[in-house]
Amino acid sequence: MGVAKWIGAWPVVRQLAGEDPRREGARSRRTEEIRPRTGEADEVVRSVCPYCAVGCGQLVYVKDGAVTQIEGDPDSPVSRGRLCPKGAASKQLVTHPGRRTEVLYRRPYGTEWERLGLDEAMDMIADRVVRTRAETWQDEDEGRKVRRTLGIASLGGATLDNEENYLMKKFYSAAGIVQVENQARI
Repeated sequence: MGVAKWIGAWPVVRQLAGEDPRREGARSRRTEEIRPRTGEADEVVRSVCPYCAVGCGQLVYVKDGAVTQIEGDPDSPVSRGRLCPKGAASKQLVTHPGRRTEVLYRRPYGTEWERLGLDEAMDMIADRVVRTRAETWQDEDEGRKVRRTLGIASLGGATLDNEENYLMKKFYSAAGIVQVENQARI
């Protein structure tokens, strides 16, 4: 290949010499061959980024039941299609090979992790909440009715919507839990 022909193959040279410098001139052979990662998706699901209280909209592309790509949702009034670096990398939350998909438990004074079934783990949590509430319940404090427990606290995440947070707060209040905070408020 001659030098002139070789230089003429550069996209910048074609861009300057071509009739439409914004399209054909900027395309390379590689550009013509590649296809978008989202083009083969069976389904596109709208979601919300799980990282902070902003609630940026996401489009989750799914093929054969597996997440193939996550991008910003241009229809989101919050983020208008943009994602921060954490949100743009959120696909790794569901596809990273190191992601834990089972419940791991280390018994008190234990040195090894053991796998538990989800039902067993949920029963353990429920038993501990009921026991802790019973053991730390205060009916009165210096003669005032308080009806509370200070043995349980909650720190919620920002990915829950208002309705979910409302129901959780109602549950905590009904259980006498007064130490309730949410990361979205910080």
